[in-house]
Amino acid sequence: MVDTLPPCPTCASEHTYEMSTLYVCPLCGFEWSASGTSSDEAASADTVVKDAVVKDAVGNVLSDGDTVVVTTSIKVKGSPQGIKAGTKVRNIRLIGPINGHDIDCKVDGFGAMLLKSNLVKRA
Repeated sequence: MVDTLPPCPTCASEHTYEMSTLYVCPLCGFEWSASGTSSDEAASADTVVKDAVVKDAVGNVLSDGDTVVVTTSIKVKGSPQGIKAGTKVRNIRLIGPINGHDIDCKVDGFGAMLLKSNLVKRA
């Protein structure tokens, strides 16, 4: 008896395998439920995350690579001084929200950190 597995919904590879209740693609690493999630549902779930609009403190839409200015002083755990209001942060990267933080950036004097979009404004 030949059991055919569905192709990968992201890369259309035929080399999928079954792991527990999931199908896995070894080429792209995508995993999906064997219980009936179609490729249209998987694609729409990806676009929801990518199409999320991130706005700053005054309502301007932010995008990757923007320069922002910190609007209020931010206390940084483990540091004697925090990030002062007016600090300019260049080349931000928008990410999915992690505990309310949706901006990944590098702040001069502090290094890489996550910021909340409601604490910055577009420069």
